[in-house]
Amino acid sequence: MVSVLLVNDQSLQRLGLRMLLTAEPDLTVVGEAATSAEAVAMSTALRPDVVLMDVPLADAADIEAVRRIARPARFRPPAESVATGGTPPRVLVLTSAVDEDHAYAALRAGADGFLLTDASPEELTAAVRIVAAGDAVITPTLTRTLIDTVRAEPAARPLRPDVELAALTQRERDVLTAVASGWSNSEIALRLSIAPTTVKSHVSHILGKIGARARVQAVAFAYESGLIRPAA
Repeated sequence: MVSVLLVNDQSLQRLGLRMLLTAEPDLTVVGEAATSAEAVAMSTALRPDVVLMDVPLADAADIEAVRRIARPARFRPPAESVATGGTPPRVLVLTSAVDEDHAYAALRAGADGFLLTDASPEELTAAVRIVAAGDAVITPTLTRTLIDTVRAEPAARPLRPDVELAALTQRERDVLTAVASGWSNSEIALRLSIAPTTVKSHVSHILGKIGARARVQAVAFAYESGLIRPAA
């Protein structure tokens, strides 16, 4: 059973989302929050599998909330982090507007998925399951936009120390370069003459080594670490 915390400032919309999710036999809503601050507190108390944040992302507080939910250990005293343990919730952002800057900021903060509010009920419930399983959900159009946004940045700014890039094997660097170029797993497998399952394994190892939670965050790392330089 996948537990979900709903975040939306409209009670009627929260009710609609609750009815949609609880109608699924493998999904359950464990709480509702009206603000980002409430979402952070309830996430800590309820420890849901997924936090579904239906927010505009126009406020810096919303981005900070994503960061505190997705990476809570950074904001706790060491002793408390050890005692709390466990895997932090996955964050799925649901929004009505496509703003690449805000979307990119949310993904950098640790969001695992990004879906527009015009998604169908089937797409939303599927996205919740996918994010809960540890994979990322991002619409193809947004993925292309985010890659272009990273490429347009004037200079590389390492997301993490260079030692993390050095920790990647040559094959992992090849796969990361291909991912940052927008190739799908099947395309990477074909071009590198390896099995698709091997590509998926490499991507998983890469995410773990660089501390990323989603594929798009790995794309950002590829550019910001200097593995790939933005086009002139």
